[in-house]
Amino acid sequence: MHMRRREIACIQGSRKLINLRQDRWHEPKIMFTGGAKHEKQSTHYRNKHNEIVGFRMKWQSAFSRIPTVKALKNGHLLPKTPLRDLEDLRQFLDLVHTKFCLLRPYAETKGYPIIDARELLPSFEPNLTEYPELPGFSMVALGRQLDYFNETFQFDLLHTCRDPDIRVQGDSCVLEASLQGKNLDCFLAHMPKDMREEFKEAVSDHHIADIASYSLLIGFLSRMDRAHVMSLDRDGLFYLSGIYASLPSDLDTELKRFGLRARKFRTGDNRLYEQNREFVYQFLMELYGYPISSERKTSAAIFARRLHKTGENFLIKALGQSDRTLTSIFSTQMGHAYPRVEKIALVPVELRGMDVIDYLEKGGFFFDRKRRVVILRVIYRQHKFDANNVRQDRALSVWRQEIVHPLTAEVCTSVNLLKDTYTMSLKLNDIVRGEFIGRVVYKKNDIVENTESHDKRLKFLHSWLNKHQRRMIGYSDEFYAEIVRVLDGYLTDPGLAEEFSDLHELHQEVWNTFSYIRQARKIKELEDLKDRIHKGKKISYLAMLHLSTDLLTDLKFEFANYFEALVTKAIFFSETMLNDRYLIRTYITPREDQLTENGLKIRKLYRRLVSLVDELKAIRKTKTET
Repeated sequence: MHMRRREIACIQGSRKLINLRQDRWHEPKIMFTGGAKHEKQSTHYRNKHNEIVGFRMKWQSAFSRIPTVKALKNGHLLPKTPLRDLEDLRQFLDLVHTKFCLLRPYAETKGYPIIDARELLPSFEPNLTEYPELPGFSMVALGRQLDYFNETFQFDLLHTCRDPDIRVQGDSCVLEASLQGKNLDCFLAHMPKDMREEFKEAVSDHHIADIASYSLLIGFLSRMDRAHVMSLDRDGLFYLSGIYASLPSDLDTELKRFGLRARKFRTGDNRLYEQNREFVYQFLMELYGYPISSERKTSAAIFARRLHKTGENFLIKALGQSDRTLTSIFSTQMGHAYPRVEKIALVPVELRGMDVIDYLEKGGFFFDRKRRVVILRVIYRQHKFDANNVRQDRALSVWRQEIVHPLTAEVCTSVNLLKDTYTMSLKLNDIVRGEFIGRVVYKKNDIVENTESHDKRLKFLHSWLNKHQRRMIGYSDEFYAEIVRVLDGYLTDPGLAEEFSDLHELHQEVWNTFSYIRQARKIKELEDLKDRIHKGKKISYLAMLHLSTDLLTDLKFEFANYFEALVTKAIFFSETMLNDRYLIRTYITPREDQLTENGLKIRKLYRRLVSLVDELKAIRKTKTET
């Protein structure tokens, strides 16, 4: 009976996540291509052309119904029009990499380790397990011709008859066979011996550097060391122009420069450097879509930072054998502080509401219907570091998520797989009851499987709270109250006192993390009030001062137990309100007989706020001295 009620609740909750109006379904969006005719025919393709093995589509059929791409019988994808623009190249590479580096390994690898959708939510956790049998690569594409000697990174150059430095008269190229031989030798020199014969046979009838051969080559490139390079040829077309590239990563310089600018480091202060180094490192890497991780990902992130600073038109893509996620970092319009970050991965749809499942199944969005696996594409937004922000560790947030159709590349944006608060609440319940099945990384070095013991539940909770900390600080009161009910009920359960006494240190870690979130929510409210925002609405100066004085009056008795960083932020936000120029000019500087009744109320509350800030400073001083 309990499970039945829960199932009904899941279905009702899922209805909030999607819009099932028929007019919404008749407005599909195409991820990589356009064409109204193609959109109208998506159902026709789904009914007549899906090639399915059991519940799973054949990987060779993936992206075979896209007007701008030609799909061969062996699954290879060819662009129907020349690729001259970096955006067009990125869209084509997304298709090829998704098909040959995600879908094909999923279909051919027994027990393929698909990732949980939550792993695509910042902040990212390091992946401690490598899967050497899976593909992995990195690449850089530049929206210009190469200047080999003056490039800022090392790589082995590949050639075509349209090389910028080669001049050919007429349509014929007498050097074609010679250049093909040089390219072949270049590949073989960096290829494991057991791959060489297979490679020579595979490329015998192909121009290695031609973009039309890329679907064939990616299977080899993803098993080779280092990065490959693409650029424009003499005719303005993209081609594979280099392999075995070392993307420079001047991590030490970038890390220290960023930390100094953020005022987390001081020149010559070793103690401060040691204290804040990991925070700065994590924030810097997360700006480019990664946790602190492998050399391949670090190089991709830092090189992207370097290219963006120099104004390059670039695209960097990487796939790790541990994260099983395609990450793209690429330049956008001028004036943006950071390049754009996107990720593509295969994830299971965990929503239990049948409305959501039926919606995706009718649309043909499942690559594997039995395991409910979809292609998920996530687009992120970066945030500049602000030491006074309550959520100062937030470098990245989800801007958009798209479920990609495996045949047409049509996207569904109406299903929320990542920030589904309803499902998150159910997961939290499952964790504290010991019913959650899955794995987390505890403190970056301990993989915890399932939740059958209290030790594992507490480790899961610690990871869960750290993962969602910045989101919980901004959650609605209604949802947060449900989180508090579940966590308080578990962490303060008298019946578990004996078990928790044996796990005192771990229990205290979880409680401290939870306490920080509670306190930060109060200070976040104060942060909003300084901008005259309350619960998402603009308020008057009178309301701002009234709410802030009430809040600080309640909190001053608790501030002795507050985290020092939060007390400092509370004082900063309060002083920001007191230093508001309009407020001072209009209500504080004039004589009392010049003020209206409303103005007199504002002046009275202003003085009250001054008094409260002085009290907070006294509390902080006393706490520091003791």
